[in-house]
Amino acid sequence: MSKTAASLAPAADPSRWKALVFIALAQLMVVLDATIVNIALPSAQTDLGISDANRQWVITAYALAFGGLLLFGGRIADKWGRKNAFIVGLIGFALASALGGAANGQAMMLGARALQGAFGALLAPAALSLLAVMFTDAKERAKAFGIYGAIAGGGGAVGLILGGFLTEYLNWRWTFFVNIPFAIVAAAGAWMVIREPAGSRNRAPLDIPGVVLSTTGLVALVYGFTRAESAGWSNAVTVAMFAASAVLLAAFVLVESKVKSPLLPLRVLLERNRGGVYLSLGLAVISMFGLFLFLTYYLQVVKGFSPVKTGFAFLPMIAGMITGSTQIGARLMTRVPPRLLMGPGFLVAGLGMLLLTQLEVGSSYPALILPAQLLLGLGMGTAFMPAMSLATHGVNPADAGVASAMVNTSQQVGGAIGTALLNTIAASATTAYLADHAAEAAAGGPAGQLIQAQAMVEGYASAIWWAVGILIASSVIALTLINTGRPGAGGPVASGSGEEAELKVPVIAH
Repeated sequence: MSKTAASLAPAADPSRWKALVFIALAQLMVVLDATIVNIALPSAQTDLGISDANRQWVITAYALAFGGLLLFGGRIADKWGRKNAFIVGLIGFALASALGGAANGQAMMLGARALQGAFGALLAPAALSLLAVMFTDAKERAKAFGIYGAIAGGGGAVGLILGGFLTEYLNWRWTFFVNIPFAIVAAAGAWMVIREPAGSRNRAPLDIPGVVLSTTGLVALVYGFTRAESAGWSNAVTVAMFAASAVLLAAFVLVESKVKSPLLPLRVLLERNRGGVYLSLGLAVISMFGLFLFLTYYLQVVKGFSPVKTGFAFLPMIAGMITGSTQIGARLMTRVPPRLLMGPGFLVAGLGMLLLTQLEVGSSYPALILPAQLLLGLGMGTAFMPAMSLATHGVNPADAGVASAMVNTSQQVGGAIGTALLNTIAASATTAYLADHAAEAAAGGPAGQLIQAQAMVEGYASAIWWAVGILIASSVIALTLINTGRPGAGGPVASGSGEEAELKVPVIAH
């Protein structure tokens, strides 16, 4: 760095590491909520009288609001200020969680879940963009994003453990109430210690056509995949949702290329490094969500694990993610280009997934599932960390919120695709296996039950093969598209709005 550039650099915010604690706590709460409710859903369904046909809406209502409003939430954070959006998001999420925990019927529960998703869509991009504008030193940024990446990757598995404990030993309502202390502590801490850099807000008028088109387009896309899982890919409503999504999102891109103050400036999306991150991360999440789903069912239905035991069975993956993110990714990020962490990271995760294609009814947890989870966690943790940092690196500070929202959007859409696509593949393979062994399955008794279990596992293994291929594709995309050098080493720069983005140095406001 030149002396001129060094003299322009702001003094580091002395409260940035304290701020990281509260930002990480909020991120953990949002990620936990994505899986914790899955464990509690059977109990909540019985208590509230939710029909089998409508139970998916407990998950879908959250996913639609969260996925559909993320870009809007990121833009609001840029306009209001990330600290304000962060605190409002936390308070709203806590109130919606209290409403869900106190629900006395289906309508109240679904409304609470939609509200949680809406406030989560404000909170998640605000949290990531606060890190982006507060940590500007390359080594410190690597450490901060290492912690954030570990939480983003491993929080879902922690949710399975916590959800199992709360449901088994307390009550399903506590899977909602547990968010309240998280939110109160994070909001109080953020109010006291977060000081957002001055001059980083985007005060341009809100792009209303962009908001409407992006929200409806993303909602249609997420609902299309959710509908495909339950009603099939050829269902008229499923096809109509995909068609509507394609038209709306194409119109959104057209509008964004024409308006003066776009919701999502195309420079954020089309810069090759960030584009590579969004695409490779979205694909990798398809595999992750599918695996959580299949392993949870395998351990509980086939192996007979309790909810708590199932949660603990995911601990090796969490340990691997934390190690990969904080010890491998964070330590090497300032020494090697991001693509040399992301590409190999996705391949190591693919190797772990490859082991799971050997899954059988009698497979040993220590011999097969444990090493597979460790490899998967190490690989994903190593890849997630530079991905989270690079997604906002070099972006114009005024675009940090919407760039952060794109990370969450790619993950949310990837999760919806993963659950629907891999579940459909698994169901098809299970049906085919049962058709081939119809006589044995019809016999009933222990032999028939064994055929049913074998059919389920055959379905999981078939879908996991697809997940392996998807992770290889993620690796190829990361190695091909991402060409920026290691931080501070020069080379291609992930700029946000031309070279000027790199020169806009934020100043800490006291």
